Amino acid sequence: MLLRGDPIFWLVLAVGGGLLGGDPLPWLVLAIGGALAIGTTLALVRAQGDPDAGELERPPMGRSLLMIGVGLLAAVWALASLVTG
Repeated sequence: MLLRGDPIFWLVLAVGGGLLGGDPLPWLVLAIGGALAIGTTLALVRAQGDPDAGELERPPMGRSLLMIGVGLLAAVWALASLVTG
């Protein structure tokens, strides 16, 4: 039984009740794509100063740029899906 004070109640109400639209998939793709792009960008910008033995000083540039591109593509696609309905 869901109570009004329970955060799950509000999540179910928002997703199922139409507050965020009928389909939650574009919202999930937007969240995951944005997190992938922003998280990878921050990992590149804020590289470790003194890594431990066996750790890299900064993430590999090629793979990081690929992940940023994939995240941006997913986020833009999700935004376009949400705007066009």
